[in-house]
Order: sequence, then structure tokens, then C-alpha cells
Amino acid sequence: MKKIWHLYKDSSFLLKMTLGFLLGIGAGILFGPSMEAVKPLGTILINLLNLIAVPVIFLTVVLAINQMNPRYLGRIGGKLLVYYGITTAAAVLIGVALALWINPGAGLELPNADVEKPETPGFSDVLLNIVPDNLFTAFSSGELMGILFLAVITGLALVKMRYSDKDELKKSGETLHQFFSAANDLFFLLLQGILLYAPVGIFAIGASTFGSQGWETFRSLFAFTGVFYLGVLLLWLLVYTSFLKLAKWHVRDFFASTKDAYITAFFTSSSIASLPVAMESAKKAGISDRIVNFSLPIGAVFNSDGGALRMGVSIVFAANVTGLDLTVMDFITIVVIGTLLSIGTAGIPAAGLVTLAAVLTMFNLPLEIVALIAGVDVLIGMAGTASNVFGDMVGSAFVDKKETDRTNPES
Repeated sequence: MKKIWHLYKDSSFLLKMTLGFLLGIGAGILFGPSMEAVKPLGTILINLLNLIAVPVIFLTVVLAINQMNPRYLGRIGGKLLVYYGITTAAAVLIGVALALWINPGAGLELPNADVEKPETPGFSDVLLNIVPDNLFTAFSSGELMGILFLAVITGLALVKMRYSDKDELKKSGETLHQFFSAANDLFFLLLQGILLYAPVGIFAIGASTFGSQGWETFRSLFAFTGVFYLGVLLLWLLVYTSFLKLAKWHVRDFFASTKDAYITAFFTSSSIASLPVAMESAKKAGISDRIVNFSLPIGAVFNSDGGALRMGVSIVFAANVTGLDLTVMDFITIVVIGTLLSIGTAGIPAAGLVTLAAVLTMFNLPLEIVALIAGVDVLIGMAGTASNVFGDMVGSAFVDKKETDRTNPES
């Protein structure tokens, strides 16, 4: 038994996750709805990853802020926003172009389903979510924008304490810094244990999902799913690879070093849950700690290339199903609005649904399209989340290289 355990423990993470997922799909198709019984095992995995995600976000951002000055933060943040805007717009454009070429949705009919339009948060709602009214409520409810705000102001206050002229305040600042560092090490140690359980949870997720929805559901929307996956492939090969080459990173090595992160994101369909793995992978790839600790939590909340790509494909899909002819100006509007919405809603629950519903409403398209797409939502969400996470790591690598060049202009 001990030998089997060590064999499992020492096996490739990619191999364990892939086998778990494939076995889960097989069990789901073979045994059908009865595999709902194993669903709690998958829920446990997601809960465990979410359990450490919030403290990891808070602690890493606090420590990152603690190592930077405000001018440096503003410069890094500005570069990240430019990167997010470019990659998100590219994702929408790729989605629209591929969908216009392949024309998914021809011949499909709308399901007889009542779909309520999800509430799109207004500017005041977003602003209020950024500044929470209760410290403990922000953490217990997982309000990520509020947690980021608290992390930033805590980090800035800690900097002021550590570099204070008052010895007592300076001593307290150093004590707090050591505490946050130790707590951060603790949660990353917990992550190692969670990842040992991950293949079991992935098996349960695959088995329960495919067992309840069945293969026929996915096959009926194969063209839509195929267009999306082709778009993801182009996004990675053309956009992300270009940024890596511009920053003079070795592309193959970067893909290999970060594989644990985007594989975890693919199988869990959660950018936030896979964030701790992404941070470890990014550091393994050679990105500096201070960039990783600041940029990846920010990207997990504000960047959603996968959601933008999905939205571009979905709009053309919806137009084909309903027979609506969209003009060139309509598509330009889709790109602009899709880019803004994807960046602005990445941190809210069901962000893809909110974004899609908002744009469908804008073009007077029926919200039943959301129900039609729901049949392949699992497959779409997996690739979309992997794109979000990998895109965040590429952005960190790009900014890190530019900052290194700025510091060492001769290099």
C-alpha cells in the first residue's frame, strides 16, 4: 500500500489530472445519472481550493505591496491594464471572425426555456463592492474586489509602519510582516496537500457532469464548441505566444513550466480556485515574486480573455439561430462593449452569463440563447478558464521583462 501511495504521489500532475478526468467522463457516459452520487467529492475539491484562495489573494497582495513603492505600483498597474485591453479585444475579434467563417448555430432551434436576464451591476454597485463596509463580511462572502482593496490599503499601511521614524511602530511593522510571510507559507503548504486529492475530485466532477448531461447534449452543439476551442488555440498560439516572444521568453519552456496552472484551471473551471497553483507555476517559470504576487490576483479578478472569446462566438451563434443580420458597425460595437464588459465583470459570479446577457439584450436577441448554450457550458468554461489563467501568467511575464529592461537598460 505504501508503495502504491508513493507511486501516486510521485506521478506527473498532468498524468494524474488527465486520467482522473478521462475516467470520470467514461464513468459518466457508462453509468449515467447514477454518477451524481460522487458529485460531493468534486464539490469538496472546489471548496478546498476556494478555502485557501481568499487568504492567498489577501496575503500575497499585502506582501507584494509591501515590497513596492506607490509609483512602481501605478506603473505596473498601467501596463497590466493595457495588456488586458489588448488581449481581451483580440479574444473577441478571434471569436467573431471564426464564428462568421464557420457559422455555428445554423439549423438549431431555441429551447422552450424561461431564462431570466441576470442583473448587470451598475457603476455604483461596482464601487460599493470595492469598498466593503465590514471586514469579516468581505472575507466570508468572498467579495474579491473588496478583499483586494483591503489588501492594498493594508500593504500600504504596513510599508508606512516598517519605514516609520518611530522605533515602536517600525518594530510592530516588522512583526506583522513576518506574520503575513509565515501565514503565506502555511497556505502554500496546505495547497500541496490539496493537489494530492485533486485527481479524485476531478474524477467526480467529470463523472457527475457527463452523467447528468450526457454526450448527446454536447454533440448537439459540437460546432459551437469546436469554434470556441479553435479560437482558444489561436489566442494561445498567436496572441499569448507573440507577447512571450516580444518579452524574449522561451515559449516552449514557459508552456512547460506553467502547465500545472492551466491544467488545474481547465479541470476545475475556476480562475480563483486555481490561483495558488498559478502563482507557484509563474514563479517556477522565472517571473519575479513581486510581479506574481501583485499581478495574478489582479488578473484573476479583472481579466477574462476566455469570457471575451466566448462572448464573440456566442453573439454570432445567436444571430445565426435567430436569422439576424449584423452590420460591420454592430461587430465593432460587440468588440468594444465585449472588451469593456469582460474586464469589468471578470470578478463577479457568473461573469460570462452577465456579459452575454447584456450584449444579447443590446441587439434584441432572445435570452433563451443562454439556455441553448448551457448544454456545453462545462466544456466552454474549462477552456475559457484555462485561457484566463494562462493569459494572466503571460501578462505577468511580459510586464516583468519590461520592468527588468527598465531597471537594467543595458540588458
